[in-house]
Amino acid sequence: MSRTGYFYWVTKVALTPVLTVAFRPRVEGIGHVPRRGPAILACNHVSFLDWMFLPLVVRFRRISFLAKLEYFTRPGLKGGLQRYFFTATGQVPVDRSGADAATAALRTASRLLDEGRLVGIFPEGSRTRDGRLNRGRTGIARMAAATGVAVVPCATVGVFDIAPPGTRVPRPRKVTLRFGAPVRFPDLGGRPPTAEELRDWTDALMAEIQRLSGQEPSGVDAIASGS
Repeated sequence: MSRTGYFYWVTKVALTPVLTVAFRPRVEGIGHVPRRGPAILACNHVSFLDWMFLPLVVRFRRISFLAKLEYFTRPGLKGGLQRYFFTATGQVPVDRSGADAATAALRTASRLLDEGRLVGIFPEGSRTRDGRLNRGRTGIARMAAATGVAVVPCATVGVFDIAPPGTRVPRPRKVTLRFGAPVRFPDLGGRPPTAEELRDWTDALMAEIQRLSGQEPSGVDAIASGS
């Protein structure tokens, strides 16, 4: 077993009792997550705890999250510890700066999916600052179209209330995680999708995530932040 895989499971075993007692997660629709083979989990992004709750309830598979490059490059002791944690738990850095950011993310996701991985993505691109569901970025649609892999919409519910922006110590309270039926990008017969088709499919996916989360949609893109 690789070091990253080993540390992922060690961390999961260590944190599961603590998170279970503190937040008593209720899980709905977990059967929609495939037991084997490639798939994409597309989740709302309300808190830093999203990275922990999804692995907590997806018990038998390791989730490889696409994480922004900043998590791996911050200086100092805190940055070093953060870099070690994200690397050792198998998270994958993606450089989101520049015109080629979407292509880099697509290339990384395609490689992981070709390996049969379960890939976690937050389509909003950054955490919500006010609890509303922001507009999804079309990179998720490009990944689904290019790979043909199923996308499982999912949502954390109640997590924003226990750890809103600026929270250092989460408030113990019940949370819910919901998983919807897998969806796939339509077969276009080999032609690339248009920008309009990518936007329409992304909006439909986000509508399903909104149904699962119960959030009010903001109608705008997320504001990038350092968290």
